[in-house]
Amino acid sequence: MRKFTGILTHPGSAHKDEFLACCLLVAVHETPVFRREPTQADLDNPAMAVVDVGGEDDSVRGNFDHHQFPKDHPPVCSLSLVLMDLGLYEDARLYCDWLEVAEWFDTRGPVETAAWLGVERELLAKLNSTVDLTLLRRFASMSEIRPGEPMWEVMRWVGGDLIGYLRSLREKLNEIARTSEIWEITHEAGDFRVLFLPRAANVSEDASAGLARYAAGLPEEKRVIAMVYPDRRGAGFALSRYNDDLGMDFTRISGEGDVHFAHARGFVAKSSATDLARIRELLEKSRVRR
Repeated sequence: MRKFTGILTHPGSAHKDEFLACCLLVAVHETPVFRREPTQADLDNPAMAVVDVGGEDDSVRGNFDHHQFPKDHPPVCSLSLVLMDLGLYEDARLYCDWLEVAEWFDTRGPVETAAWLGVERELLAKLNSTVDLTLLRRFASMSEIRPGEPMWEVMRWVGGDLIGYLRSLREKLNEIARTSEIWEITHEAGDFRVLFLPRAANVSEDASAGLARYAAGLPEEKRVIAMVYPDRRGAGFALSRYNDDLGMDFTRISGEGDVHFAHARGFVAKSSATDLARIRELLEKSRVRR
């Protein structure tokens, strides 16, 4: 794999897209970040990543700018281009709910983004926190950010965590696709489907963390309203609503002898039962007519 020896982005005010793009590159290439205008030599140097400046989208030469795209180009920003180069963009669009908003905000501005979201423009400012403001302000104030410096180390954490999240989630989703089942359950209150993840030696303990994401990607004819997965704290299973579907109310099984926890709001319960017929019975008892 190629190795960048430097990362260059524009000086002046900083935005989330180039900051996160640089974070990803820092995590992968562990090289300094320079904030200045690029020269032609920088743009021609395949060892220098040029981010959000320079007027070129040419990943072969390490150039990741979007400002030269026509006005009607689909919303993509420098972060999008770096994610594409890393082979992570499609998963990021699916599983990072904030990414599309960031693309719109950077390429269309706050007024069009607010209209696209169907909210008042003022709401966007209310979603910012001091974490966003401080990191971007400090980043904007620096001309060089080198390994070992606090900002560089934070950027490496941010980029590494995002890459780790996407790669580990993809592994989990592939694991779930291989091992999960969809149960079709007949009930007087309405037939329903449940996504079941078994406890097995070839299924990692944290695979259930991707279960809701996997359920969200199921086709319409396989849509589920509940999930069953191994309880991390015991030998039994957890039973939960999917997408908070009120067709399941797990308070209805709180009195069962093998149910040791049922949340008062009814969205999850845990049972020591390991027999799958019994788990199905608990699901049937939890089904309610909406």
